[in-house]
Amino acid sequence: MVDLQEFPLQVKLSFAKVLEMLKKRMHQSQNEVTKNYLKSILDYAESFPELINGIEDPEKIDEYQEILSTLLDNLFPAALTKNEIKAATIPFKNKIFNPTRRFASIIEDAGEDFDLTIRNLDPNYSYIIGCVIILNSYYNYDIDFKRPMFYEIPDKNGVIRTYRASMNADFTFCEPTENSIEITQEIVDKLIENGDNVDLWKEYFPPQSWILKGLTILNLTDVTVDDSISDLKNTLLSKRNLKQGSTAKQFQSIFSSIFNIPDLRVGFTEFDKEEDYFKRMSGGDAASFILNEETRSDCRQSMCDCSYNTLIHDKKYFVIPDVEDYAKKNENEVLAQNLLKQDIKSCMLAPITMGNELLAVLELVSSKRNSLHSLNATKLDDVMPYIISTVERKKFEEENRIKAVIQNECTSIHPSVLWIFEEEAKRFISNQNEGKFAAFKDIAFEDVYPLYGQIDIVGSSDERNKAIQQDILIQLELVHGILELALESNPIPIYEQVKFRIQEFTEEIKERLNANSESEVFALLQEEVNPLLSHLNTKIPELKREIDNYKKSINKDTGLIYRNRKNYDDTVQLINQNLATFLDRKQQEAQQIFPHYFERYKTDGVDHNIYIGASMTPKEKFNKVYLYNLRLWQLCTMCEMENHFYHKQEGIELQLDAASLILVFSTTLSIRYRMDEKKFDVDGTYNARYEIIKKRIDKALVKGTDERITQKGKIAIIYSQDADAEEYTRYIKYLQRKDYLGSEIEYLELEDVQGVVGLKAIRVNVLYTSKLPRSNDEETITYEDLMEILD
Repeated sequence: MVDLQEFPLQVKLSFAKVLEMLKKRMHQSQNEVTKNYLKSILDYAESFPELINGIEDPEKIDEYQEILSTLLDNLFPAALTKNEIKAATIPFKNKIFNPTRRFASIIEDAGEDFDLTIRNLDPNYSYIIGCVIILNSYYNYDIDFKRPMFYEIPDKNGVIRTYRASMNADFTFCEPTENSIEITQEIVDKLIENGDNVDLWKEYFPPQSWILKGLTILNLTDVTVDDSISDLKNTLLSKRNLKQGSTAKQFQSIFSSIFNIPDLRVGFTEFDKEEDYFKRMSGGDAASFILNEETRSDCRQSMCDCSYNTLIHDKKYFVIPDVEDYAKKNENEVLAQNLLKQDIKSCMLAPITMGNELLAVLELVSSKRNSLHSLNATKLDDVMPYIISTVERKKFEEENRIKAVIQNECTSIHPSVLWIFEEEAKRFISNQNEGKFAAFKDIAFEDVYPLYGQIDIVGSSDERNKAIQQDILIQLELVHGILELALESNPIPIYEQVKFRIQEFTEEIKERLNANSESEVFALLQEEVNPLLSHLNTKIPELKREIDNYKKSINKDTGLIYRNRKNYDDTVQLINQNLATFLDRKQQEAQQIFPHYFERYKTDGVDHNIYIGASMTPKEKFNKVYLYNLRLWQLCTMCEMENHFYHKQEGIELQLDAASLILVFSTTLSIRYRMDEKKFDVDGTYNARYEIIKKRIDKALVKGTDERITQKGKIAIIYSQDADAEEYTRYIKYLQRKDYLGSEIEYLELEDVQGVVGLKAIRVNVLYTSKLPRSNDEETITYEDLMEILD
């Protein structure tokens, strides 16, 4: 309801225009009976002058029910009262009177608490409409302001019905008050230019400055189906896919309105053409009544021949009006049993097709018998095109997403350089179309600056070997235990000899694990132990439980215990995945600094390459400031990755350490995309020195010592020119102030590595936070303190 205190019009109920209409009809009529009838109505109305002058209080209408009904008799024919949805209303007031029987029945079914209001009515828009009514009715302008108005009214079953409202305002007129402002053409032009500026309209039409007298005739038309189809279109267009739970609820409400079935439920099942399988929507919340609790099912096993042929072969609606009767006729069919288990009494399955290909099945079900049948199935004809279009779009988007993932995970064509590949592809296709020789040229970029960084697991080889050693010893101990039990039951020499071999291997592996240890143990197990265990399993039944437990503990593919190694591999995988994900997210921020090429790869840690330069971004002007900015970003990000490395191990039994380094290379180089390797690599003999440094630098030692340059809790910045040291010293001081780096700075020289001489390093300790994510006001701690917290 409109707030009439903040409205340009004072609204009063008046029958003045109605009486004018009756008088006009009386004078024009040639029928004496009609004239006498109309005259009697007019004489009757003269006894109620307040109905002509206007009544402001809507509650007083109840006192005039009889006279109102008489005056409106000509506008509300009794013969149509059961058919028309019609009532008289006071303009802009939520008050109806003299409703037809059908209108009154609809309002009664809606319940006592129901409030009849226009859907999505904006108060500001209502104010401007009031002003336009004054312009049109008093000043005779013809300003078009009409827009569809809808009421949403629940029926007796709770299903929301939608009605389009039609307002007849022929019996209204406007009058100015002493507060009214005279409106000129110049003002009208100004107002029309500012149709959404309610403050401007209020300036020329102050609240309560005009009077509106009369009444309006409200006609409603049930447009539930049309409106629900419109809602369905909007829902399908506004959602990127059908997976979201809110969308499923909207579908249920929409289809309930279309079919006028309050308990209607909506399901969705995808179809796999290759395997002739039904499957639940991946990652979605949509129900599947065909599958019930299953994830997937063979179509032939799920349906009888009739339903299979109708739905999948002929791609027509398959309707079951009475599920219980259907189940009796198809006792062993999975579909019938699944429907009964879900309290479904009637069901409609609609194929969603693209061309002649079945993509999915839309499912409508009800808990009432005969609610869904072949007659109301035709209602789906109007909505299926939109559903099919959405499923097609979903399929197309999913295919594109798969391609994007493949490109991102399996190739090195980074989005920042995709433009040059697209240009070359266009040239390639153009040559093909013109019948010319088509060959994909090499892609290369000259004069680019490289940045390289890595965060590696300290002593990864030792940790892996330790895990292998533990697994082998566990397996040998299990075999040793079985052989001891065998000797107790039946002491024969062969058991003693194999036991001796097991003890020999155990002592060797406890002392040292060499490169051949694993293969030697495997040979022993395969050639001597396994045949012996098979013999013992049948010869000494008492050992069956121990042998079975041994077999359960080993990996079926390798024949070896894979416990500690799995723990190590899982921990490394978890750390690497988290670090890679974090780096990818941070790298998207770095692209905002300046577009550049980026690649990262996982080993025992995460390494990354960055190339930046003018040749990569011809549409943007490159400046070395962007390079400096990116170097600072890299150092800052490496500090954050150190924090993530340790915090992601919280609660994990195996605790690993990390060592980080950054390689500074001040001169530009050229890179070329290697078609055979599907990756970028440096181009030329001179540039190859950069790749050599990258591969060998993490093994470098501090000059005059046996100490590796990479150390846990620290970041090593490798460089060759003093200007680089000065630049990174500035970055370090800045990050020290931000509590990313500590005060322990070392300036070191490195021992010469094969093919690489004259390298130096800055090594600085990392400061850690007690929890993630890092906050600006959080106290930072050293590596030693962090270890105490994590322990």
